[in-house]
Amino acid sequence: MDIRQLHYFVEVARQKSFTKAAQALHVSQPSISKMLKALEEELGVILLDRTERKMELTDAGELVYDHATKVLQLMDSMSSSIAEMRNVQRGRVKMGMMPTVGSFLLPNAIALFKKQYPGIEIEMKEYSAKPLEYQVEQGKIDVGLTVLPVDTSKFTAVPLVSEDLVAIVYQEHWLASKDEVRLDALKEEAFILFTEEYAIHDVVKQACMRSGFEPRVAYMSSLWDFVGEMVATQQGISLVPRSIVRRLNNSNLHTVNISSPVIDWQYALIYRKEGYLSHAVRAFIAFIDKQLSP
Repeated sequence: MDIRQLHYFVEVARQKSFTKAAQALHVSQPSISKMLKALEEELGVILLDRTERKMELTDAGELVYDHATKVLQLMDSMSSSIAEMRNVQRGRVKMGMMPTVGSFLLPNAIALFKKQYPGIEIEMKEYSAKPLEYQVEQGKIDVGLTVLPVDTSKFTAVPLVSEDLVAIVYQEHWLASKDEVRLDALKEEAFILFTEEYAIHDVVKQACMRSGFEPRVAYMSSLWDFVGEMVATQQGISLVPRSIVRRLNNSNLHTVNISSPVIDWQYALIYRKEGYLSHAVRAFIAFIDKQLSP
């Protein structure tokens, strides 16, 4: 069954005339007659009663007309929806982000995005770095907000703003009187690290190893606030992104810059190299890149 058959049939039924239907559709009357005859033969019923001067639908014609109008409405709706998607008037973005990082970077950018694209829904979930990469790789989310480096054989990364890692110590610590310190001067310290599923765990360990020592781990946690409290109660020191220190807002903590080496904490959006990106997702990535590019 050809969709044009339904289109022609519905127009003839509305106009109650082959001539008027042909004029409305800008096709020849023989073309319409041929198309409707083929439709009747395919269905095995008579759709139009042509015996009277005034054309009428048969019982079968009424049934087909009801269904045909619904089909054509659905087709029109589908075409309109696809056009809206292509023009980025509607769509959905499924996004994953690392805890705290998203709340630090995204609220203002997303508010601006929603003003420009009010018809696009944004669905956000929190994951630590490694589960987030898995979710993106499996196609369960469209895009992830994480930190570099990532596996570039699997992901395309869009670098965003960066910051440095700083040391946080308690107020009575020997570093509390200093503004900066070399990383290798911390080799005797007890470190409070984030758990292994967090990107910062590997970043800190690798930075320490490059400075000639393996950090002595006193505790590990998955909670930013808890790490801050553990440092404040003299359980050790920690290295955290500078923005996190402001969020901890603990008067018992002192921040010390790492003078050498500077440890970059580079934020990025990632998505699958081989995955399909909808028009909405592409618009979102381009917008966030523009708002938060280095």
